[in-house]
Order: sequence, then structure tokens, then C-alpha cells
Amino acid sequence: MRPCHELIAYLNEPTAQARLRQLYGEDVEAARMRIEAAIKRYQTLFGRPDSHAVTVFSSPGRTEIGGNHTDHQHGRVLAASVNLDMLAIAAPSDSSSVLVHSEGFPPLHLDLNGELSPQEAEAGRPEALIRGVAAAMKERGFSVRGFEAYITSDVLTGSGLSSSAAFEVLIGTILSTFYCDGAISPEELATIGRYAENVFFKKPCGLMDQIACAVGGTVAIDFCDITAPVVTKVDYDFAQSGHVLCIIDSGADHADLTEAYAAIPAEMSAVAEALGHCFLREVDEAQFLRELPCLRQLVGDRAVLRSMHFFADNQRVNAQVDALFADDFGRFLELVNESGKSSGLYLQNLTEGTDPKRQEVLLAICRAESLLKGRGAVRVHGGGFAGTIQAFVPMDMIDAFKEEMEALLGAGCCHTVHIRPEGGCVLFRE
Repeated sequence: MRPCHELIAYLNEPTAQARLRQLYGEDVEAARMRIEAAIKRYQTLFGRPDSHAVTVFSSPGRTEIGGNHTDHQHGRVLAASVNLDMLAIAAPSDSSSVLVHSEGFPPLHLDLNGELSPQEAEAGRPEALIRGVAAAMKERGFSVRGFEAYITSDVLTGSGLSSSAAFEVLIGTILSTFYCDGAISPEELATIGRYAENVFFKKPCGLMDQIACAVGGTVAIDFCDITAPVVTKVDYDFAQSGHVLCIIDSGADHADLTEAYAAIPAEMSAVAEALGHCFLREVDEAQFLRELPCLRQLVGDRAVLRSMHFFADNQRVNAQVDALFADDFGRFLELVNESGKSSGLYLQNLTEGTDPKRQEVLLAICRAESLLKGRGAVRVHGGGFAGTIQAFVPMDMIDAFKEEMEALLGAGCCHTVHIRPEGGCVLFRE
């Protein structure tokens, strides 16, 4: 760890600047200023002098590029970490006490020598994630003690960039670095994070978000064996593609959508069960097609259509990976567009349906397509129904595209991001 004043000075050195450029892109000065401000805020909150030593941690948000609603059926996904991240200034403590100040939230305090079982009162709160990560690490035989941290984040809440997974990976990386010599692999940190979210935070989720945040870069994930997903790094330089990746907030309200989200895996699983299996990944597509007349009667047309989307999008992930490895970005964009059309027509997760006057996601996609004029690509991002869309926009169109999308949906709705090569990590320590 470095003393605060030395670390602030080091941020101006070429080696530090190169590190910042690696994770945050060309706007190095903005990244430097953000970290310096975070260090000073840490000192103020915890009353620490300039000589106090700290470590800087970073955990990225993630974007789903391919495989919309395929993971819960043990399918394939293509995902990537992005330059929007959670940043922590942290130091180990001499006790089992954890004290976390997160920008914009009340301070969190808990004792890791206390109860490490799920607490009903903490469900849905960040304390549950810290407690859950610590519990999972202890169960695996790792040493866990306390720490203090100031956390600031530009991972957009409700954006589909998965702020909860970024937080879980951040806490796991802090504990692994301070007390386990960094020995916990990214894949295991991802598993620990999902356990904390499922069991302690009480939110059902798969493993895609945590893997993408922990491993970093672009990753193809195959969930055929859910206990041991196969993670393949896809080393493609999106910065050289001639396109900018945009995440656009449609402005749709997430409230009361639990039933709509839950219906997708439930209906897909109903099709699988009708064919003698638990998940669609176990079903032979040819058998599925032969049994269509019977399945329509058993589970209904929407469940059948959603299953058709699964089979197509699951295969599309492989085709996307092949296109990137072959440096065929044009074909990759075609596949992104195909995935978007499939989500709208078959998966049917663009509109919720209870208020036909509110169709923000579909409107955002329609406007983006008209602005792109047959170039680039656009699709729903993440779970759908509300939240965000994703667009690959040609560089020569990005200024006009952003201006027009924000004129429709509101200032600040269009966020340009880039894919960073590293997941949860120590940004600066020695």
C-alpha cells in the first residue's frame, strides 16, 4: 500500500497514466482526478493523515452483447466488462469490523466475527452482500477480517450494467487482496458473489453478471454445466472496429416488473419439462420442432416463441464469437441486429403490456434504427421491458446519434462506453 500523499503524486507518473489509460481509455485526466478526489474523500471520512497507506480497487460494470435470456436455460452468452466502474479506496483494519462509506448512501458497519448467516432485515441491502461474500469465503476456508473503504461508482443504477455484481466482486477483491494474498480466482469470486446475491440479498440471478465483472474483457460463457461454466476470453479490440458502443436509457419504469421477468424463464422451463427435461439446453431442437403442435396446446404460443428465441440466440453466440475471431465485424453487427429482432418478435421483452401508451424501449429501438440508416446495430440490453438498449454506432455518426436520442429521451440518456480488458482488480497498491 502507498501513503495517501504519495499515491496522489504517483497518479501523475507515466506508469500510473498508462494503467489508467488501460482501464478507462483516453480520458486519463478525468480518471486521475476522480481517484484523487476519492482518496481525499476517504481521508476526510475516516480522519486519516496523508501518511496513511491505502489501496485502490476497481470493479467494472458489464454489458451483455449476445445471448438474451439464455443463461437461465444453461445456454451461452457473450458479455464484456466496461470502463464504468466502482472505485474503492480501502485499508485493512486491526479487527473484524467492516466500515464502508459509499457515495450517496448511509455508512455501513458490520462485524465479520458476528453472525454470518442471512439476515432477513438486510435482504435487498448492500450489508447483505458484504455479509454474504464474507460468509462464502469463510466456508471455503479463507481468512476474513475487517477493512474500511470509501466507494464511489459511475456504474449506472438500473442500466443493465449490473451494479450489484460489480459491488460483490469489489468486496471479494478487497478481502482476497488483504487477507488471502489475492489467491481467489476471478471465477471463484464470481461464484461467491452470486451466492451472496442469491442467499443473503435474496435476489435470484444467474452467474453471467459476476463472471463478466470478475474476469473482465470480452468473454463467451457456456452454462451447459451450471456448476462449472466454460469461460472463453475473446481478445477482440472493439476500439478498432470503427464503432462506438452506446448504452441508452429508455426512461422506462422498472417498478412492478417482477412478474414479467419471472415469466420468461418459467415459460421456457415449461417447454423443457413438457419434453422431459428441466432446461431448454437439454432439449434437442429437432424434437422441439416436431412437437410444436402439441406444445402449443400444453404451454401456449408465447412459451413456444420464447423457446424459439432461445435456440436461435444460443447458437448466435457461437456465430458472434466466430465473427470476432475472424475479424469480421460486419457479420458480428448482423448477428447483433438478428438478436435484437428475435428479442422483440419471439422473446417479447420490449414492452410489458399493461399500459400500451408506455412503450419506451421499443420506441428507443425504433428511433435508433432510423438514425443508424442501416449501419451499426441495435438491440435490447439485459432483461428488457424497461431500462436500456444497446447500440453499436459508427464513429462518424456518434455526435448526431447522441444528440437525437437525447432529444427524444432526455439529456444524459446516451452513454458511450468502451470494453476494458480487466475485471475486478487492484488498481494501485505498491
